[in-house]
Amino acid sequence: MSLSAASLGAICLRGYALALCVLWRVVSCGKNKHSFNLQPGRRLNPASEQVRQTLEILYRAESGRILATLIRLLGDFDLAEDAVHDAFATALERWPLDGVPANPRAWLISTGRFKAIDVLRRRARFDASQEKITAQLENTTDDSAQGIDDGLADDQLRLILTCCHPALAPEARVALTLREVCGLTTEEIARAFLTTAPTIAQRIVRAKAKIRDARIPYQVPSAEELPERLETALQVVYLVFNEGYSASSGASLTRVELSAEATRLGRLLLELLPEPEVMGLLALMLLQESRRAARTSPSGELVLLENQDRSLWNREQIAEGIKLVERALLSRRFGPYTLQAAIAAVHSEASDAASTDWPQIVALYNLLAEAEPSPVVELNRAVAVAMRDGPKAGLELIEAILARGELTDYHLAHSARADLCRRLGRKDEARSAYQRALSLTQQEQERRFLENRLRELDEKK
Repeated sequence: MSLSAASLGAICLRGYALALCVLWRVVSCGKNKHSFNLQPGRRLNPASEQVRQTLEILYRAESGRILATLIRLLGDFDLAEDAVHDAFATALERWPLDGVPANPRAWLISTGRFKAIDVLRRRARFDASQEKITAQLENTTDDSAQGIDDGLADDQLRLILTCCHPALAPEARVALTLREVCGLTTEEIARAFLTTAPTIAQRIVRAKAKIRDARIPYQVPSAEELPERLETALQVVYLVFNEGYSASSGASLTRVELSAEATRLGRLLLELLPEPEVMGLLALMLLQESRRAARTSPSGELVLLENQDRSLWNREQIAEGIKLVERALLSRRFGPYTLQAAIAAVHSEASDAASTDWPQIVALYNLLAEAEPSPVVELNRAVAVAMRDGPKAGLELIEAILARGELTDYHLAHSARADLCRRLGRKDEARSAYQRALSLTQQEQERRFLENRLRELDEKK
């Protein structure tokens, strides 16, 4: 796919993942905030142990959708969260005796709903305002917990769009959705936005208060309302994908279930609203995901883009992604995700690292930096400049960014600087930058990669 830089007009939401030494990740989110570890340390009989394992798998795969459905049914985040846990705890008690139901997800939703009704009944004894809510929930049929009877085919997507209500501040919409719908921790969301956990927590509290005080309904937005909520919905889906593609912490580099869930939501969004930027987002996720098999060695070590075995790349995903990029570009109404997908497409078409069209990639980053300046975009552009013009040119740009103090605590910026210093033979500076990056990262495989770089520097003394 040959792209003319002059034909690509777009605004930038976030920079594309770094292509040289910074692990191809811009943002990160995190683990499910509701960790599921039923009765740790307790000895269980074989049937109960098997059920526990089944429930752990179900929790990882389905808890987000179950929570989304219960929030819709109950109209209350906190009540729904408690109901999810009550349902899984009840399943651990009942399923060893009764057997695993034919439709576990529907069983858990129904059980969670009844548990919530019990809670509301108890509240109603002390608060007459709860009586009407309790009565409404009691009249809800089991069928409503298993299906959706309007335009959206997925409760989780429905809830994401609901949380993107324009009455909420833009940053609060994203934080609330990631925390309450996608189950990501405040710490991990804070890292995604290069801010602090207390700041994120305050945004979430304010968003919940706004929903409560303004009585914002938990309902599917109309066709007229969807476009204004689309930008935030796309951002949320991509943040979830990024955490699945390159986990922010832990021993595993990736979290396959999150990437798969984000891609599924992207496809649902495209069915609901086939706009160019939705195509661009889905294309970007497919093009990134196509490299998963090549990103780690057989021993589990991180493999940078330039060293990956490209025969392992998923060509079907690449073909689908490029097709979506081309459709979005032809519309001439595309935005940042389409432009980032175009950059990914340029990488995907290179048979090896040496044949990458770096001048074209720099031109695309130039457009991003012009449209909406961002330190992360500048950092990505600097890496591309280093590949086009040499490490010295890229290093000058990175050092200027760091001198402004905007990416002081961003480990990928220090990793990029370290790599360019290493290539220039400036070992002391490279060592210091690698050590700074190592002190900031919380991902085990990234840590091992950086430690290996430091050992290599010492061996070359």
